[in-house]
Amino acid sequence: MGQTTNYDAIVIGTGQGGNPLARGLAKAGWKTAVIERSQVGGTCINNGCTPTKTMVASARVAYLARRAADYGVHCGEVIVDLAEVRLRKQSVVESFRDGTLSAIEKTENLTLFKGEASFTGRQSIIVKMNSGGEHQLTAKSIFINTGARPAIPLINGLDKIPFLDSTSIMELDRLPGHLLILGGGYISLEFGQMFRRFGSEVTIVERGGQLLTREDEDVAKEVQEIFREDGIEVLLNTKALLVAKSGDGQIELTVQGPEGKRDIRGSHLLIATGRIPNTETLNIASAGIETDKHGFIKVNERLETNVPGIFALGDVKGGPQFTHISYDDFRIIRTNLLEGGNTSITGRLIPYTVFIDPQLGRVGMSENEARAKGLDIQVARMPMKNVARALELSESRGFMKVVIDAATDQILGCAILGIEGGEIMSMIEIAMMGKLPYTTLKDAIFAHPTLAESLNNLLNI
Repeated sequence: MGQTTNYDAIVIGTGQGGNPLARGLAKAGWKTAVIERSQVGGTCINNGCTPTKTMVASARVAYLARRAADYGVHCGEVIVDLAEVRLRKQSVVESFRDGTLSAIEKTENLTLFKGEASFTGRQSIIVKMNSGGEHQLTAKSIFINTGARPAIPLINGLDKIPFLDSTSIMELDRLPGHLLILGGGYISLEFGQMFRRFGSEVTIVERGGQLLTREDEDVAKEVQEIFREDGIEVLLNTKALLVAKSGDGQIELTVQGPEGKRDIRGSHLLIATGRIPNTETLNIASAGIETDKHGFIKVNERLETNVPGIFALGDVKGGPQFTHISYDDFRIIRTNLLEGGNTSITGRLIPYTVFIDPQLGRVGMSENEARAKGLDIQVARMPMKNVARALELSESRGFMKVVIDAATDQILGCAILGIEGGEIMSMIEIAMMGKLPYTTLKDAIFAHPTLAESLNNLLNI
C-alpha cells in the first residue's frame, strides 16, 4: 500500500455536486482530494442529461423534417443515420467532459485521483488506482457524490439475453427495428419517443395504471395520447413475466396484462425501471454510515450523514434524482461550511422537466398532492390549442395547469405540458419563489406573441 496522505477534505465523485464542491473547497484554501473511478462529470455529462438531450434534439429535427409539409415546406425522404447521431452526441459529451477535467486540473489545492474509493474507517479512504497501485487518504471531512445507476429487475430469462439500459442504448449505431421498453417513467418516455422519431417501432410496458406514476392522472393521460399519436404502443397494468431469445435472433417478451398473457417480439429490449445507488464498493459499513432499505445514504436536512464529518449529496442520497438538485446540494454545503450560513434542503422547490415533446415542466405541488393535504385550491387549466404562439408554430398539443391556494392566491405548483413547457414552468417557479399572487401574472404585460403571454388567459379564473 502507498503512503498515507492527509487532506482537509475528500470528495468522492465528480458529478454536478462533487465537482463544484471539490473546486470550491480547494479555492477556499482546503487541501482537497477528489476521486473519480470513471469519467469526470458524473452521470449528467457522460450518460445522462448531456447525451440524452443531444440525441433528443436530433430526434426533434427528424420529427420536424417529416412534418415539413405542415408548414408548406416539402422535403425528400427523411433518413436517420444513428451512427452520425451517436458521433454528434459523443462530440458534445467530450467537449463538456474536457472542460470539467481542465477546470479540476487548473484548481490549486486540488488533487484528482482516478480510481475506486472505499472507506477503511470514519476518516480514511483507500483508492485503488485505475493505473495500478493504491493510495491511502485521510480527512476530517468527506463528501460522497457517487450517484446512481440503472436498476435491473428480476425477470425470468433476463440474464440470458442482451438487453439495454439508459447508458448502453446511446451507444447503438444501428436503429432498432422494434424497441421494447420496460418502465413508464421519465427515462422510458424520453428514449421511447426519441427512437420512434428515429424510425423504430416502440412498445412501452408499464406495471402501473398510468405512465409517469407521480403525475396527476390528467397529465399522464395526455402524455399517453400524445404517444399514441406518435405511433407508440403503451401497455398499462402489464407485468413482464419472461424474456427469451427466439431462433431468428429476436427478443420474445411474455407479459401479463388486463386481457391475459401476450407475447411481444422485438429487436431490442430497454430496461428503464428505476435506479439504485452507487454504494456497493464504498465499504460504507466500515465508516458506520447508515443507509435506507434500498441502499441510499441517509442524510439530515443539512446533508449530513449519521457520522460526523461525512456528507452525501446528489443521487446517492435518494430523493429527487435531478442534476439541478445535486448542484443545489453543493450550494447548501458551500453555504454552511464556507460561508457561515445555515441553510438546508427543507422546503426547497423541486422543479423538473421531462424532455419528451412537448415538454412536461413541473414544480411544486400537483393537484393530487394539494387535495391529499386537504387544501382549499383553485385549478387553472387551459389547452395549448388556446395559445396563439403554439398555433402559429403548429405545436398545440398538451395543456397547462396551475394549482392555487384559494385563501392566499399563492401558486402551489404547476404542470406545463406543451412546447417549451420547462421554460414556462420556470417563469411560474420564479413567481412562487417571490411569493407573488397568481393575479400578478394574470395582469402582467408580456410581449406578444410569446408563449409567456398565455399566462394571462390561463390564470384568468
